[in-house]
Amino acid sequence: MGKKLSLAALLVGFMLLMTGCFNIDEPIRAENTGIWDPFFVYPLSWLMTTIADALNNSYGLAIIIVTILLRILILPLMIKQTKSTKAMQALQPHMAELREKYSAKDQQTQQKLQQEMMQLFQKHNVNPLAGCLPILVQMPILIAFYHAIIRTPQINPDVDPTYTGAAQEFLWFELGSADPFFILPLVAGATTYIQQKMMMVQDNPQMRILLYLMPIMIIAFAAFFPAALALYWVIGNLFMIAQTYFITGPNVGKSREEAKAGGAKS
Repeated sequence: MGKKLSLAALLVGFMLLMTGCFNIDEPIRAENTGIWDPFFVYPLSWLMTTIADALNNSYGLAIIIVTILLRILILPLMIKQTKSTKAMQALQPHMAELREKYSAKDQQTQQKLQQEMMQLFQKHNVNPLAGCLPILVQMPILIAFYHAIIRTPQINPDVDPTYTGAAQEFLWFELGSADPFFILPLVAGATTYIQQKMMMVQDNPQMRILLYLMPIMIIAFAAFFPAALALYWVIGNLFMIAQTYFITGPNVGKSREEAKAGGAKS
């Protein structure tokens, strides 16, 4: 489980590094050079602008549509990750039995435990690392969309001092400013919690730390970042919740005992 915590910490650090090491304070333009801006960020910014123009200059709807399109694009990877999570969930009782059988902390016993674990995975054709690759693949795409939101002047006028257009509004907030009522940050945090809860394959203190830590981090970021970014998080989370439910069913995120109890009650 320490490896999972390390992976989560690595992904968070990678996201912060990616968002801070590029020209995040410069507007995105077609003439930008390099690889990141012309091939990743600008196409997404152009797509949002084009959709907004077709929707009577509604950049809020454009963000929602592009978010859904991106989620559909990476849907095969996410289906693979979700199915891997479900497969690991089904093996949890067997893994718990092995850990209890080889509970001694000496090196020889732990090596035997690892061997038994690998045999268990091979027997059931489960790759414990299968859920990690989709996360690594989708990160650049989602970070590029983050850049497109932050660096498109029509959405975030502060990024371009020469931009003279009006601030874009959607529902009760301005896209380029933080939500004044903190509604979006709270919804982003709540949907992050639900999504993680559905994907959690076992209940232990270490995983519970992430279960509560990530929503708190999302709420803190969304409270100060432009509301456009919080809107993107909310829509992405809702898509993931629906996807997870329809792929794995209502018992995802529950232990086998909880799932049986729920089925007995119904």
